[in-house]
Amino acid sequence: MMSRILAYTSPAIGHLFPMVRLLLELKRRGHEVHVRTLADQVDLMRGLGLAAAPIDARIEAIGHHDFGAWNTLEALSASVDVFVRRAAVDGGDLATAAASIRPDLTIVDFNSWGARAAAQARGGPWAVFCPYTPPVASSGTPPFGPGLPPLAGPVGLLRDRLLRPLIMGQLEKRFLPGINAVLAANGVPTVTSADQFFRSAPLTLVATSEPFEYPHPDWAPDLRLIGALPWEPPAEAPEWVEEPGAPFVLVTTSSEYQADEALARAAVEGLAGEPYRVVATMPAGVPDLGPLPPNIRVERFIPHGPVLARSAVAVTHGGMGATQKALAAGVPCVVVPFGRDQLEVAARVRHAEAGIRLPKGKLTPSRLREAVHRAAGMAEGARRTAAGYRAAGGAAAGARAVEALIA
Repeated sequence: MMSRILAYTSPAIGHLFPMVRLLLELKRRGHEVHVRTLADQVDLMRGLGLAAAPIDARIEAIGHHDFGAWNTLEALSASVDVFVRRAAVDGGDLATAAASIRPDLTIVDFNSWGARAAAQARGGPWAVFCPYTPPVASSGTPPFGPGLPPLAGPVGLLRDRLLRPLIMGQLEKRFLPGINAVLAANGVPTVTSADQFFRSAPLTLVATSEPFEYPHPDWAPDLRLIGALPWEPPAEAPEWVEEPGAPFVLVTTSSEYQADEALARAAVEGLAGEPYRVVATMPAGVPDLGPLPPNIRVERFIPHGPVLARSAVAVTHGGMGATQKALAAGVPCVVVPFGRDQLEVAARVRHAEAGIRLPKGKLTPSRLREAVHRAAGMAEGARRTAAGYRAAGGAAAGARAVEALIA
C-alpha cells in the first residue's frame, strides 16, 4: 500500500545525496516521497520526481566553525554548538512541513536534532537516517572521536572503560543542556546521556557496514547497518575523463568549508609529474592554487563516478560520503582527516586494510605522494569493503525496514 513519507535533511549535500538513494527506492516501490532540504538542491530533487521544498533559510545560515578548534574535543564541541543552534529552528520547520503534508512516516537526518525531537513529539512512525558512523557506545568499540583502533582483550576493555567518560563525559557536559532545552521545547522527555538521545528513534538506518565498520552486536534492532549509498546528480562526464591515459587519482575536499584546501595544495605539488592524472574537486570553493602542472586539474564539481571507474587511488579529507563512494567503487584511499567524524573514518579505512591514514599535522607534498603509492597496492581491501556494502542490502534493505515500521 502506498504511504506518504516526509524526509528532512540537514544543510549538507554529504547528508542529502546518500539519502537520495533511499528516497528513490521508496518512490520506486510506489510511495509518495516529500523532502525538505537545501534550497539550491530543490530543483534537482523535483527533477528526480520527489516533492521537494527548502528548509528554513536560517538553518543554512548557521555554518560550521570547527576548523579553528585546537583539539578533537573542541572540534566536536563546536559541531554540537552548530547542531543545537540549528535545532532551535529545524524542529519548528519540520513540524510545519508535517502539518501540511500529514506523512505516514517521517525520516529525519541524524544531525537535525530539533527535527527529530519534533518527529518524536508528533507521534506515529519515524526513523533517522545517518550517513556516517553514529557516536553510539558499543561493546568492543573505542569511544567516538579520536579515531582509536579497536583493542581486543582485557587491555582494550580497560582502555575503553577509562577513556569513554573522559571523552564522551566531557562532551555531554556541553551537549546535554542545549539538547535538553530543545527536547523540552518540543514536549518530549529530556535525556541523561548522548546514547539515550541518539537511540531514541524506533529505527536508525546507518549508511555503512562491515568490514569497513566495526562489529556492533549490541546495536540491533534499532540501529541497522545497510551499507554505503553512493549517489551523485545525473550528469555527463567531461570528454577528457574518457580519453585514454594514465589512471586517475581523485582528490576531494569537504562540501562544508573546513579549511582543508591544504590537501589540494599538497596534491598539486606532491603529485606533479607522477604517473597519474590528478583531479581535485573542491565543492566548498576553489582557491588560487597557483600554476597547475600538466597532469593536474582542479574543478569545483564533476561527477566522481566516471573518474573513480578509472582511478587507482582516492585522496579524501575523511568525509564519509567521499571515502565510502571511492571504496564502493573498489578504489583504495588516502585519508587526511581535518575534524568532525573524519578521524573515525580514517581509523576504519585502516581497519578495513583499504587505504592509508595521513595525519593533517604530517601532511606534506612528499608524504602525500608516498601515501598514494602505498595505497595503490591496497585495492584488494577496497574490493572486499565494496563487497561488504553490497551484502548489507543498500537502499532496498533500508526501504524494507521503513516499510516494516509503517506496517
